[in-house]
Amino acid sequence: MEETMNVAEEFHAMPGSDKERECTKDPNGSCKLYTSSYVYPREDIHLWRDAVMHPCRPLDQHIQFWPEKPTRYREVVGAYSVELRKLSCRILELICEGLGLHINYFSNDLSQVPKIMINHYPPCPEPSLTLGLLKHRDPTIITILLPSHINGLQVFKDGRNGKLNGAVHRVVTNSRDARTTVSFFIYPCDESLIGPAKGLVNASNPAIYKAFKFADFIKASILNHDGQALKELIYNSTA
Repeated sequence: MEETMNVAEEFHAMPGSDKERECTKDPNGSCKLYTSSYVYPREDIHLWRDAVMHPCRPLDQHIQFWPEKPTRYREVVGAYSVELRKLSCRILELICEGLGLHINYFSNDLSQVPKIMINHYPPCPEPSLTLGLLKHRDPTIITILLPSHINGLQVFKDGRNGKLNGAVHRVVTNSRDARTTVSFFIYPCDESLIGPAKGLVNASNPAIYKAFKFADFIKASILNHDGQALKELIYNSTA
């Protein structure tokens, strides 16, 4: 964990041109470097962050397109991703046990696309004017965060909706210290059909959401900042 954080901070300490060059090795663009978000030109509000994101499974297929600088990036982050994959599988098994589902409920296309994102939030001269990340829920099955020693993450505490509820959170900026974090995301495959687990739905406990392809959910969440299309996609009341 310490080595991973060290190379993450070293990566974001490099000049922007070097970081960009290190993230353009894959012709399919699987390793992405961006400022604020994927859709910077269409944003109403720009965020105070730089991010690099890349897939990490199967490792031998993707690691060749990861940054080669810092020199130990591939070695360290590769080893970290293997251990985080083991940890995430164990956590998902325990979640299944807690929900009363089969222990292998998530051991299919719902959990086959792990990705790593390294966020960097430089010191901000006017922290009251912007955020590092807007309020959101991660569109993942599970997220495991390697945090910085610098505070910045804020989590919404008392909201409830559904049995496996994504935590609403955001990131604030500060004027003194840079902050770097490493997120390990477990995504479903694009063609996965997302819907309420049949084992949790019955006549007295009907589904809140309807089923939809994961790719459709991601498309709607990226293109619609007000969330309206997302609501129309997932809630049964609009079906």
